[in-house]
Amino acid sequence: MTFLKEHSFNWKRSQCEPADELVEASGRVCYMSFGDGRQSDKTNKEYVKHLIDQGHESVLEHINWTFIVSGVSRAFTHQLVRHRVGFAYSQLSQQYHDESEACFVVPPSIRCCPKTFSKWQESIENNLTLYKKLIYEVNNDELLCHSSKKERLRDLRSASRSVLPNATETKIVITANARALRHFFTMRGALEGDWEMREVSCELFQIVSKEAPAAFQDFIIKEMPNNSRKLVKL
Repeated sequence: MTFLKEHSFNWKRSQCEPADELVEASGRVCYMSFGDGRQSDKTNKEYVKHLIDQGHESVLEHINWTFIVSGVSRAFTHQLVRHRVGFAYSQLSQQYHDESEACFVVPPSIRCCPKTFSKWQESIENNLTLYKKLIYEVNNDELLCHSSKKERLRDLRSASRSVLPNATETKIVITANARALRHFFTMRGALEGDWEMREVSCELFQIVSKEAPAAFQDFIIKEMPNNSRKLVKL
């Protein structure tokens, strides 16, 4: 590193992933703790754990991930986007995308009960049928005929989407830093009453823990009695 050479520092580096090394380097810059007489014998994992234990988590904001998440419900994303600090989102728009062929996410508690699932499925199909009908009827509304093609399309989809359920499948791009993800995992990863939050938390954790194991070393996935998973902070 040019910075180290310019300051004549000899950084005793331990073997670790690049993301975790960036966290360590950021922490060491705060104290200029590089080289002989300034640096402890802690490994990267131990050093990052010490930063986390001390609440010095701002250094975790230097590492970021971008995910494309699909197969989730809009009910899930309504909750997800409440996490603002350290997150950025870009979601599929129902104003610009025709949902006539939409898929729907079935909660496990409904899927496992045949009678309940049958009623749920009937309701979903009725809503989708109504959506398609509204698309046609609103499209033929005389009041909209004087609008531009772009605004007419926006208007008819905005009106028609009002009947679509929270179970409608969506896609969303998420960018988040490690500190924000740690907070998200802590708040959402073990919610017993929200299977989708737990499942997405586990999936994201499996990705980031491979690329930055030291930054997420105090989390673990556990199996639940119903064969689902939860992400627990140790």
